[in-house]
Amino acid sequence: MFRLFLPICLFLASCRPVPVALRSWDLLDQKHAALWRVSGIPDEGVISVAEGELTLPAGQPMTGCKFPAWTELGLPGTSYAISYEAVRVEGDDIFGMCTFPVSSHEAHATFVLGGWGGTVTGISSIDFSDANENSTRGEQRYQNGTWYRVRIEVRPEDIRAWINDRPMVNVNIKGRKVGLRPGFIDHCLPFGFATWNTVGKVRNIRVERLN
Repeated sequence: MFRLFLPICLFLASCRPVPVALRSWDLLDQKHAALWRVSGIPDEGVISVAEGELTLPAGQPMTGCKFPAWTELGLPGTSYAISYEAVRVEGDDIFGMCTFPVSSHEAHATFVLGGWGGTVTGISSIDFSDANENSTRGEQRYQNGTWYRVRIEVRPEDIRAWINDRPMVNVNIKGRKVGLRPGFIDHCLPFGFATWNTVGKVRNIRVERLN
């Protein structure tokens, strides 16, 4: 009986799915921190990276930065997640605004934190409508000096986002137009952050592939 049971157990064990290690990147570690660049937006502040934090001073009115090595390093354009922490140091408007690729639509989008008076949160743009106007619009009060955890998931048919584990965005993008708001946000391509009349910081920027 034992001789029969053992081969069956080995066979069943071999049929179990083997977990696949998904690759991830820390974009502020020692290897990647030096790859960040100013965006080239007119009258922007001078960004800096130190002690694991990316600082964006207030611009006139906008400051941006970009990570141009995204494609070169083989980072994904779909089926991936971005996580980071952001804080508004001074000001009362947008901080930690993240622009990211949506390659299923051959496009990019932006996750806005604290826009239009300091509370509007959502995706710009869906079907040519900004976060202030489309179905992703949400309200979140942000306190200066407080770090907020952000997670964005990008899949071929949807974009989702959370702040401090609170669901903020869950939008189906199948058959819809995804794009950037007109203006200087395209200076942050292919991936980057921006602030508006505000001093902000970002840390713990991680990108991971999703199943």
